[in-house]
Formats: sequence, structure tokens, C-alpha cells
Amino acid sequence: MLIGLYKSKLGSKRRVSFPKKFRKILGNKLIVTRGYEGCLVVVDSSRWNEITKDVVGGTFLDSKVRESGRFLLAGAHEVELDDQGRFVLPEDLYEYANLSKSEKVAVFLGLGNWVEIWSSKQWRDHEEYIRKNGENIVQELADKIDRVK
Repeated sequence: MLIGLYKSKLGSKRRVSFPKKFRKILGNKLIVTRGYEGCLVVVDSSRWNEITKDVVGGTFLDSKVRESGRFLLAGAHEVELDDQGRFVLPEDLYEYANLSKSEKVAVFLGLGNWVEIWSSKQWRDHEEYIRKNGENIVQELADKIDRVK
């Protein structure tokens, strides 16, 4: 399972080391795309297939299906790790995640089935939001689960 928080310095030319623990699970060939809160999402090809089924599995006539496809699929890149576990972040993703405006540190979060990459500043801001709103977030999730039952 992909869990934990790791930090990695961003090297010249947008190069970053992927955490060893995540490499053992996901391998060396990864898909990186935009995430919804300003982060990047990293998965292997099997998890990518699951995500794309969920995202574009609906009808082409549904505008939300088309918009989700545009956002996730058009922003996706296949990357391969080098022998030291590093890869170059594509420029559009680097800019999207505001990594150019961070302290040159990428934060990696293992979230069960995927990994997120955040700029250090955006992660601190989002973590503060979670701290302030955690009780409400949990309650909304519990209410949603109750409605499904």
C-alpha cells in the first residue's frame, strides 16, 4: 500500500527522485497527471486504467465526462525512472503544481492507490486547511456514507 509523506529536492531541469518505497510498489514506468487540488497524481499503468475507466466510463454526451477526460487525460505523461529513481517532471505539470514557486522541494504523499506530488508551500497551505476543517470534512464524509447505506 502506498502510504507516508516524503520530501525530495527538485534538481536542475525539473528532475526529482521518486521515493524508494513507492518505486517498490509502482515500478519504474509511471503515469503523472494533474490532480484536482493543484497537486500532481502518480500511478502505474494498471491503476491508470482503473482511473480512466472511472473518469471516462460514462457517455460522451455528458459534459462532465468530457471535462474530466480533458483535465486528467490531456495532462497525463508517461515517465520512466532512471537507475537512481529519478525522473524529469514535464514542464506543464511542473508549472501546474507551482513547483517553480516552491522552495525547490517536492512533497510526495502515499494515498493508498496513488501518490500525490505537491509543492512544499501548497502542501503546507492545504495541510492547514485540513487542520482547520477536518471535523467538517469527516462529518460530510460520514453523512455521505450514511446516505449510500
